[in-house]
Amino acid sequence: MVALSGSCPTLFSATLLKDPRPKDCGQPTDFAFAMTMQRARPSLPSDDKRWKIVNATMRRTGYAEHALIEALHSVQDAFGFLDEDAMIFVADSLDLPLSKVFGVATFYHLFMLKPQGRHSCVVCTGTACYIQGAGALIEGLEQRFGVNPGETTEDGALSVMTARCVGACGLAPAVVIDRQVSGKLDSNALNAKLEQEIAQ
Repeated sequence: MVALSGSCPTLFSATLLKDPRPKDCGQPTDFAFAMTMQRARPSLPSDDKRWKIVNATMRRTGYAEHALIEALHSVQDAFGFLDEDAMIFVADSLDLPLSKVFGVATFYHLFMLKPQGRHSCVVCTGTACYIQGAGALIEGLEQRFGVNPGETTEDGALSVMTARCVGACGLAPAVVIDRQVSGKLDSNALNAKLEQEIAQ
């Protein structure tokens, strides 16, 4: 077993395999030299057992690039949000550029980059929703709860976010409250709905 150092360490394992061909086949060798190359995986970010769950998810999918979203969901399910260390670990494990992992994490509104409040409100800012008043909803949330998109109230009750599209253009302006889509709300109706959710 030989380990090569560098920014992308690689492990090489060499195995001598017995040649299955008859000895009288006229071939000059009795052994075939087989070498398999496997990329070394990064160490877990910490001793927290939740990282083992995350790593097991990626290992189950063969550390495939197409499993990026599943890997990010695994991190968020385990820790509640995606921080820089988590995205670096996933990027290194799947051999992906950090920029791609960050791009996916910021594109989908269900991924959180900071610890979240007990309740969440995602305002869609896609074209249809923006035309129908998404900006007014955001302003109303700031005035009522004192938070801008990407922030959480001081008491940890509510996190406010925006998304490029939540796939509910027919309900514009659409919002997602605690993962439930609501639509056609004005600022007063949205604030009242959130106050009701927080009070429960």
